[in-house]
Order: sequence, then C-alpha cells, then structure tokens
Amino acid sequence: MAEHFATIEEYIASYPPDVQQVLQEIRRRCHAAVPNAGEKISYGLPTIRLNDHYVVYFAGWKHHFSVYPIPDGDEDFERRITPYRAAKGTLKFPHNKPVPYDLIEEVARLLAGQRSGRY
Repeated sequence: MAEHFATIEEYIASYPPDVQQVLQEIRRRCHAAVPNAGEKISYGLPTIRLNDHYVVYFAGWKHHFSVYPIPDGDEDFERRITPYRAAKGTLKFPHNKPVPYDLIEEVARLLAGQRSGRY
C-alpha cells in the first residue's frame, strides 16, 4: 500500500463502498470486543489499541480482508480459524465469501485479554 493515511476514516474511505462497509463492521466489532479501546494508523494499518499498546490490526486488500495477529485459543477456536489462517499471525477473509464477524470479534476479545496482562 503506497498511500499513507492519518486516520482510520481516511483509510476506509480509500476503498470502494462495499469494502468500506465491511471494514467499518470489522472496526465496530473490534471496538465492541475491546471496550474503551482507542485506535490509530500504525504500520499503515488500522489498529485497535488499549492502554496505548496495539491489540489488533485489520486491513483491506484487493481480494481479501486481514486481521493480525492470531491469538492463542482453545481447540475449538483453532478449528474455527483454520480455514482463514494464511501466513503466521494472519487471518484472511475473502471478499467473495461471508465475513465471519463473530469470529473477528472473538479474535479481538482474546487478543485484548492476552495483552492486558502484559501492560
């Protein structure tokens, strides 16, 4: 991504309307999972932050949406994220399939819980 964005609103507005809707819902779900979270652009990506530390990144790409990193989870969680696991630490959700928003919300919730003990 060659462009630099000052805000998440600018980042999302750079996509077509249908992609904007999905990115806004991912953003909303992350905030629902991480109450009192802040947000900013970090490493060029929308970032949900808690206590001034990153919790979860999300992004829009040409053919998919991504959420980073992948939290540790139980066996059931691992089974549910397997179809979306891409590179180490990356979940990819294709544009042409329904987005599992509940799973993304769970990812954000797990990450917030795992990170809250570190800060």
